[in-house]
Amino acid sequence: MLPIVAIVGRPNVGKSTLFNRIVGERVAITDDQAGVTRDRIYAQAEWLGRKFNVIDTGGIEISDAPFLTEIKAQVEIAIQEAHVIVFVTDGRSGMVEDDREVMKMLYNVKKPVLIAVNKVDDQKYMHEIYDFYQLGPDEVIAVSAHHGIGIGDLLEKICLVLPEAIDDGYDESVVRLAVIGRPNVGKSSLTNAILGEDRVIVSSIEGTTTDAIDTPFQKDGRDFVVIDTAGLRKRGKIWESVEKYSVLRAMQAIERADVALLVIDAEQGIIEQDKHVAGYALDSGKAMIIVVNKWDAIVKDDSTMGEWVKKIKAEFQFLTYIPIAFVSAKKKQRIHTLFPLIEKVYENYERRISTSVLNEVITDAISLNPPKEHNHIKIKVYYATQVASKCPTFVLFVNDSDAMHFSYQRYLENRLRERFDFEGTPIRLILRKRD
Repeated sequence: MLPIVAIVGRPNVGKSTLFNRIVGERVAITDDQAGVTRDRIYAQAEWLGRKFNVIDTGGIEISDAPFLTEIKAQVEIAIQEAHVIVFVTDGRSGMVEDDREVMKMLYNVKKPVLIAVNKVDDQKYMHEIYDFYQLGPDEVIAVSAHHGIGIGDLLEKICLVLPEAIDDGYDESVVRLAVIGRPNVGKSSLTNAILGEDRVIVSSIEGTTTDAIDTPFQKDGRDFVVIDTAGLRKRGKIWESVEKYSVLRAMQAIERADVALLVIDAEQGIIEQDKHVAGYALDSGKAMIIVVNKWDAIVKDDSTMGEWVKKIKAEFQFLTYIPIAFVSAKKKQRIHTLFPLIEKVYENYERRISTSVLNEVITDAISLNPPKEHNHIKIKVYYATQVASKCPTFVLFVNDSDAMHFSYQRYLENRLRERFDFEGTPIRLILRKRD
């Protein structure tokens, strides 16, 4: 699991702008791929080969809460989830009382705290940063998130105090299952049904599960661990945004998983939040199964299941390779259909293709449908090789990595799927210019 950096601070200091700058501006842009919606509260970043995750607490909304209560909620989440905290302040307005209040909460945190003084895009504001040393931080760095000034310095400081990747303690042979989805779709009930006993508290009240809970078990001689994820957390009178906080918790579970079981409520149908969670699993390169739960609660006929399959394929247009299971976790109906699918998608997830066969398939695909010019260049693929499994990743050595249109890359991916069984797992094609 990658270490986590949390961005905190009072409103309007530029937390989300800094988040976008660190993780790459493309994260903030709405994706035009139909059927995959992405939130931007949690994303992966990389600096000089070091990878880490970033939480934008500015995206966590507290409804009907006083100003300071909102800040406290953000800091509390950051303290709990993060390994490094970046406290963002405003160099133009200078230090204010709310900045002092935030720092009071961070004084006793046994985690590195860096202060990023934002909006310092002019030399005349540089003197303002020295006031923030009164707060007693580990580091004060002047930045302009809007103009990209000082971001490299900030990232270097982050990487100096960042811990290495966090080991979850399980052997590589253990299959990790993450049960993900929006609150109250039956994640805990499904976990209990998979385990065959009531190991996780089940309630109809949203947010009963407050943490990701790991439960190891064995099935047919194979070791598994199932991770049941939190939906909503209540602290005193503070309620975090249901959608965004549950996505944050699900993302952490997804990152640790091999196979994500995306649970959908058959009674409520597919909603936007289901796509948020699916988008994270797709971006993380995890194998996936869509589990339609509460199948016992709806009126069915001979065509109901087929209609649901069509509906899911239409809503999740870029997840057409994902298998679908229909279950009732509460009544433990059709649970037996899950494990053959889990075994199959996990096998596909760690599948390796020999280099000779891979090149044969790519060559045949290009011969059948030669690429057109893109950016005034015609792509030439010289060689292909698989560089990783879990998720299967292929590098194509080409004359120019900008010369392949995304639609042609999609065509090559589809040809690979036709030739090899990659049901349930994403595959990645990386274009690399040959030296």
